[in-house]
Amino acid sequence: MKIAVLGCGAMGSIYAALLASAGHEVTAIDTNAEHMTAINGSGLRVSGASGDRTVSIRACTTPPAESFDLVIIAVKGAFVAAAADSATSMMAEHTRILTIQNGLGSADEVAERLGADRLIVGVAQGFGASLPAAGHAHHNDMKAIRMGSYAGLPHSETQRIASAWNEAGFDAGAVTDILSMQWNKLICNVAYSALAALTGKTVGEIMIDEHVGEVSRMAATEAWQIAHALNIELESDDPAQYVKDFAARMPDAKPSVLLDIEAGRPSEVGMINGAVPVQAGKIGLTAPINDTLTRLVLDLEARNHRT
Repeated sequence: MKIAVLGCGAMGSIYAALLASAGHEVTAIDTNAEHMTAINGSGLRVSGASGDRTVSIRACTTPPAESFDLVIIAVKGAFVAAAADSATSMMAEHTRILTIQNGLGSADEVAERLGADRLIVGVAQGFGASLPAAGHAHHNDMKAIRMGSYAGLPHSETQRIASAWNEAGFDAGAVTDILSMQWNKLICNVAYSALAALTGKTVGEIMIDEHVGEVSRMAATEAWQIAHALNIELESDDPAQYVKDFAARMPDAKPSVLLDIEAGRPSEVGMINGAVPVQAGKIGLTAPINDTLTRLVLDLEARNHRT
């Protein structure tokens, strides 16, 4: 397939490198000019759980005016709307879109701008990805990629895309209940994302800390309770153990919200911890733990921006 990865940061670089290694024609697109220049000059290196490889691919800072078979939108949630708007130059009738973000709400933005019937929603679980240097992505683990149709796209099409990811070395699968997958991941993310940003700790450090570890499990349990009230099918009846098992797989990982805070960028905490009170409000409930954590991170972002 001819594939564009729009948002080729840490996670997008992993997608791009492995898909290119499997023989697909991949173009990386990201506003990080230093990263794109390094890829064009020396190739894209990905190290970690999938091995250590360097692939030669085309890298651009803006979407090219040409059609693709698959466009993967891998930007952070805060930038999804702008990314979808910029992707129109790559659309053809046959183009499929796979959008993969943390939290909830991003797919709605993409569907509104590029069409619901061509859209696949993806969930990436347990990668712990980072960019150690321009042109180099690293990941601590590689649990799973799950994807499902947003609206009218036949399940067979989602299965076809998932098969291409499997052939590239991912544990990929097509599911019919993507909302369940999103919530199962969200429960893990809310346990660590905001707290990592506030404390500077890795997921493993949070898990074993006698103080913030308990807050982490409270945030996860609150999200689990809201999901249960929404009749979402969940993988575990024990959210505290579920998020402990998640952290144990990649204890050294820094959540993306912490990486954003360290880099002085806007984070996607509003679509992670902040999604829980929003969803709770739809059914007349509240989520004070995740609401408080979200507000504290947003205040930290504002203070960092002022300085």
